[in-house]
Amino acid sequence: MKLLKRSTTCGALSATDVGKTVVLNGWVHRKRDHGGISFINLRDRYGVTQVVVDADASDSLKAVAAELRHEFCIAIEGVVRARPDTMVNKDMATGTIEVVAGQLQILTRCDVLPFQIDEESDAKEETRLKYRYLDLRSGGMQKRLALRNAVAFAVREHMIGEGFFEIETPTFIKSTPEGARDYLVPSRLYPGKFYALPQSPQLYKQILMVSGFDKYFQLARCYRDEDARGDRQPEFTQIDIEMSFVERDDVLAMTERLFGHVFRKTLGVELPKTFTRLSYDEALERYGSDKPDLRFEMKMQDFGPFVAGSTFQAFKDALSEGEAERQRQAAKGVTVSGGGVKALVAPGKADYSRKQIEELEAAAKIYRAKGLAWMKVSAGVDGQPALEGGASKFFADNFAAVISGLGVKVGDLILVVADSTRRVANIALGAVRSKLGKDLGLVDPKRFELAWIVDFPMFEYNEDEQKWDTAHHMFTMPQAQFHPTLESDPGSVKGDLYDLVLNGFELASGSIRIHDPALQKRIFQIVGFNEADGEKKFGFLTESFKYGAPPHGGIAPGLDRLVMLMAGQTSIKEVIAFPKNSFAVSPMDDCPNEVDQKQLDELHLTIRYPEGHQGS
Repeated sequence: MKLLKRSTTCGALSATDVGKTVVLNGWVHRKRDHGGISFINLRDRYGVTQVVVDADASDSLKAVAAELRHEFCIAIEGVVRARPDTMVNKDMATGTIEVVAGQLQILTRCDVLPFQIDEESDAKEETRLKYRYLDLRSGGMQKRLALRNAVAFAVREHMIGEGFFEIETPTFIKSTPEGARDYLVPSRLYPGKFYALPQSPQLYKQILMVSGFDKYFQLARCYRDEDARGDRQPEFTQIDIEMSFVERDDVLAMTERLFGHVFRKTLGVELPKTFTRLSYDEALERYGSDKPDLRFEMKMQDFGPFVAGSTFQAFKDALSEGEAERQRQAAKGVTVSGGGVKALVAPGKADYSRKQIEELEAAAKIYRAKGLAWMKVSAGVDGQPALEGGASKFFADNFAAVISGLGVKVGDLILVVADSTRRVANIALGAVRSKLGKDLGLVDPKRFELAWIVDFPMFEYNEDEQKWDTAHHMFTMPQAQFHPTLESDPGSVKGDLYDLVLNGFELASGSIRIHDPALQKRIFQIVGFNEADGEKKFGFLTESFKYGAPPHGGIAPGLDRLVMLMAGQTSIKEVIAFPKNSFAVSPMDDCPNEVDQKQLDELHLTIRYPEGHQGS
């Protein structure tokens, strides 16, 4: 039987096509039989068209139509006719017409479906991933992958328009310490040696700058062997960018232009020409996060000034213990911020029940808070605001100062976290802020609030090993004003680092890089990475810096996360064609899988299983 090859798609027909003979190929999305007439909704990735097998159709055509079930793959030839006015479907792009079938071919049949294919599947995630080829037929997945395609095209269009070269970097590279574990690939030709899959193209894009390619980008595949946690994937895609002869503001401005183009081209959304900028310290103090959701205000406030005039001993202890620890660390040359007491005002939520407050407290405790104090603002005997409930009894002597200082009004709810470590107080209360934003419906998925977080700490003190580590990576440029005090006061050094956040998610991270070999050696020494180790791990990069390396910097937005947020989703699995599950396993093709002994022998490998291993 010769294939009826499509002449158009299921989303293309309109009233201007009435009278034409067309051929459509696709899948049976729905089928209804009414009084001897069959209505078939035929679907392909372009849309849905209603096909009709009329009552006066031939017996052979009716017989084929009677066989059809959901997801049969078929071909039809027929004539386009207008639907009666009373039958027009305004919810379908092709809703003004239908195709009267003259021929119908069943190309392949479909077994009983594990779940119904619709706009969005209600099947469990594991089932969706096992039958991903079916899940990908759903309207939602098709739209999201179409958006991903459009975003990738818009990125390339803009970057090439700005004079960037798209250059591919290697997939098999040298294993270097970058934070997460590398995925290793054994070499058959060189027994005992391994390639690594890149966690990012970091070193290679810097070498491209040394090579004179001053504007580089690629949609780079990256791999990280991390423990299962959160919304992570072992393989992901980033929009990798590097530029020469630039400072921080040049990279930020370029990224703002890129995102402006992508959102305009794919969603028709006009972003601000420049994004909000917050320092790392400001973000933590105001929002309790270095990736704050700015779709709602609700800024955190310092409650410390009201502690001395209260009788709340737990708050006083948090501040005094924090100050003692600050002084102890200062004696060792380590800068810490001391204790903190932070407050959050939930406007108009004095009606929150004890159960609701306990749910907020649970969110704070995840981030090491010892508890969540609360007070409600009520109308006093004279109609003026007063404090009641919770911790209010400890502030009987200075309640007016609390009310005035926090700027609260009758009906508000005050939430307070105290800790001897100010960072803990900030982050724990920030988690409460995030939960309130979701609970109160303040996070509109169709609104996009982008912000730059800048002035990150360059180093973090490793208490376990009693040494300094870099907070980002060892090739980050410390800000110029801190160069003289790098060794004497690492804790105060700010790196020339920047993150781009969108709606509470970190979307991109970047920095200006070190291009001076002498400065690079100083950083290695501060983190205890001796020259021999540096030569062994990064020698090919540091060697290149001896030959006239230009000042350079870059950024790497995550493509998966960007498309996820643009699509209004909360999981990157919804915008990746074939993702792994939360345990880094693919239920569809059952990888990772064991390999046969012959392959292991060729690679000179022996498998040593952990104790108690039961096999696959």
